[in-house]
Amino acid sequence: MAQAIEAEVAMFLARYADRRDAQGRHAVVRNGSLPEREVHTGIGAVRVKVPRVRDRSGTGLRFHAALLPPYVRRSQSLAALLPWLYLKGVSTGDFPEALEALLEPEAPGLSPATISRLKQSWHEELTQWQGRSLMGKRYVYFWVDGVSFETRLEEARHCILVMIGATPDGHKELVGLWDGYRESEQSWKELLLDLKSHGLEHGPALAIGDGALGFWAVFQTWI
Repeated sequence: MAQAIEAEVAMFLARYADRRDAQGRHAVVRNGSLPEREVHTGIGAVRVKVPRVRDRSGTGLRFHAALLPPYVRRSQSLAALLPWLYLKGVSTGDFPEALEALLEPEAPGLSPATISRLKQSWHEELTQWQGRSLMGKRYVYFWVDGVSFETRLEEARHCILVMIGATPDGHKELVGLWDGYRESEQSWKELLLDLKSHGLEHGPALAIGDGALGFWAVFQTWI
């Protein structure tokens, strides 16, 4: 939700970037944040800050987040809705129409450019997570599988390779997430080598998955 609101305010400022005040400065600028408020979402109550915008030209221009209008205390679980629509194959240009049908007047700020900014932030988060250090990590069990998303016909053979690990104290963690071609041996090899390059030195005592996975062909050599 915070990322979506930041994307909204960035687009708002860009729209008025050419407006200047009497001293030649940018007239529409960020000016801190409104007081934090609690919003009830599908995952419980979260605290959110909405950026505040100042219009130094004196025209009274104001920024209102389309996702969280003033005084609204309940969201539409947008944190889960936006990625879900994308994975279901809704194109960037079709997001505004789809969201307006679901959220009615609450979605006018979600332009294709806003959605593109959100997709970029998701990609950056994934890249940062995949690059984390795994030095000293130890897992006793792996659960592995390939998850397919029928987003577009030309991508029907692509899937997401998922690896979940259990630590010695029984805590489950997402260990690997990789873009694969079906569940091929080569795709699993790339995932396992990537984990090894980030410091995962020891394989598990037991790995669990279905028999069709290319994972099994490379697992023994990896450990």
